[in-house]
Amino acid sequence: IEDLARTAQSRGIARYSGFLSDREQELARAALGRAGLEEGFRFDGGWPEAERRILCLEPEYSCPENPICCVQLQCRAQAGAVLPAHKDYLGSLMGLELRREALGDIVLPADTPGTAYVFALETAGELICRELLQVGRTEVTTTLLSLDEVPEFPQAERKTQTATVSSLRLDAVLAAMLHCSRGQACEWIAAGRVEINHLPAESAHAPVYEGDVFTVRGKGRFGLTALPGKSKKDRSIIEFFQY
Repeated sequence: IEDLARTAQSRGIARYSGFLSDREQELARAALGRAGLEEGFRFDGGWPEAERRILCLEPEYSCPENPICCVQLQCRAQAGAVLPAHKDYLGSLMGLELRREALGDIVLPADTPGTAYVFALETAGELICRELLQVGRTEVTTTLLSLDEVPEFPQAERKTQTATVSSLRLDAVLAAMLHCSRGQACEWIAAGRVEINHLPAESAHAPVYEGDVFTVRGKGRFGLTALPGKSKKDRSIIEFFQY
């Protein structure tokens, strides 16, 4: 990232990274800070709610060209057949020997079952259209779309949950979110399986704050939306949802 930033600055030309995860985007921001770059960049995943995004370094007067495209996949399955899930699409795409950084989000809109949208770098999108014939045991057809042709996706409904915790510490909050013991939560933290705001959690005693995002590898990701106050038994109330 630092090398890309220096090249963009010194030569005044646009430069782009591959797709970055949430954590990699945070690391990229830190790298840009070390390179002394405070403007002239953005993160883009091809659609407004994208999780995986590329870093776009576009100095003033450069000629930016967004390298992202979208491939629409439509299943050719019989009525009533089980449709591929997200993991099935990802597995089939990785089977084409694509690098993960060439692939962005895979979106399965709830209002169009059997249709998926894969955001990818242009070269990867062209490969997908040439080579991908089926996902799992389901045949698919592919259509290469420009970003202007991508429809608006319905926003996913997130069910907010409420719990009470003895303290606003990481282990207590994780235990409430995952319906497990604090001891189990501590084991996951010690094993390096937990991230807060996409950075590794170093202590089970770490304080948590409204707006924090918790990722537990193998268990899911959770957002802490509110801390309404105390219960009648003087326990802290938390409101959260699972992505």
